[in-house]
Amino acid sequence: MRVCFRAIIASVIMGWVAQASDVNLFQPYTGKSVLGVDTKTLTGKVMCGYQGWFNCAGDGADIGWIHWGGHGQDMPGPGNITIDLWPDVSEYDADELYDTGFRFKDGKTAQLFSSHRRKTVLRHFEWMREYGIDGAFIQRFASILRSSKKRQHHNVVLAHAREGANLSGRTYAVMYDLSGLRKDGAPLIIDDWKQLRDQAHIIEDPAYLHHNGKPVVSLWGVGFKDRRGYTLNDCRRIIQYLKDDGCTVKLGVPPTWEKQGGDTIDDEGYLEVLKMADILSPWAVGRFDSIPAARTHADTYYADDTAFCKNNGLDYMPVIFPGFSWHNIHRGRTPLNQIPRLKGKFMWEQIRLAKEVGCDMIYVAMFDEVDEATAIFKCTNHPPVGEGAAFLSDEGLPSDFYLRLTGYAGKVIRNEVPVTEDLPEQLKKL
Repeated sequence: MRVCFRAIIASVIMGWVAQASDVNLFQPYTGKSVLGVDTKTLTGKVMCGYQGWFNCAGDGADIGWIHWGGHGQDMPGPGNITIDLWPDVSEYDADELYDTGFRFKDGKTAQLFSSHRRKTVLRHFEWMREYGIDGAFIQRFASILRSSKKRQHHNVVLAHAREGANLSGRTYAVMYDLSGLRKDGAPLIIDDWKQLRDQAHIIEDPAYLHHNGKPVVSLWGVGFKDRRGYTLNDCRRIIQYLKDDGCTVKLGVPPTWEKQGGDTIDDEGYLEVLKMADILSPWAVGRFDSIPAARTHADTYYADDTAFCKNNGLDYMPVIFPGFSWHNIHRGRTPLNQIPRLKGKFMWEQIRLAKEVGCDMIYVAMFDEVDEATAIFKCTNHPPVGEGAAFLSDEGLPSDFYLRLTGYAGKVIRNEVPVTEDLPEQLKKL
């Protein structure tokens, strides 16, 4: 009985701690704010998606290992890994790193970071400042808002990102990924936004992104026909609420949205829902796999997309990505290096094509997504070896190459440097 009683007391105390942490998060930001990028407009900006969904056992989130391995909350190791790129953690401090079951060629234990750690998230935003990246859309997943512990983790990440953006002179905005939202689930998103707005006063934060005089909120997953639980009416309800609340609304949509083919839902009211928004951002990751295919994709969609947006008073924000691979997440059933990076040439072509049609804002997928190998943050050329481990290298490039390339994309969009047919010489020399 004594053991049970102590367990109950411990559980109650942990609950109090979690609630207190949650309350502390949902307060107005009162820390230091450094003047940096113009947070009043999205025009001329290159923004990254920031997943922030990586956890390690012992990081304080109490949810074990998340998004590193595929077997529940088990430590990543041979036979239990879901990432294809291994982060370069050489600049992280010892108290940010957690041992895995992998080893490097020299026999040292391979370590990973946790997005739950304040120091780590602040470090990532400092990298954005160092390399001239304007900021990030912080992901909030509908699927985690129903879980108190996972929701608490994402609250912590958002708080750290908020501080990181302010301290580094960057900007940030909330992006709701609707994946996992159930039918009639709109109140889940609406209520969460109310809490961020009313308790955290997030839109009053100096670093929070605005556009056309209004705070930006993004909804990803509007119009995909891959058996999602929520409906177009659920999306309409969320969009209408955010618009009534005085927000600029950005939608992540399928690449075939304007033609309504491919992976877009067949609904005669779809385009009218899109017209309710302010910015459209078609998801391109995995939709083409080579430089010629990128050109075909642009020829097929960009002109019609931008024309529709212009005719309906919408902004257009194309998605670009450095490459793609999800070999480990599918346990070897798909090829490693499925969409090669080509030492930056693949991503550069997408930047060039976006500029060619007059785009003045770009979304880069993603800052930290190593699961699908789209990460642009620092990854290593010397990942763990042996015991069946299969990871990509960064093709021998410096680990900060894609941070530099992303920052350079901003200069292209703002007409600070000319756009060239081939990868700029100054990037080749890095």
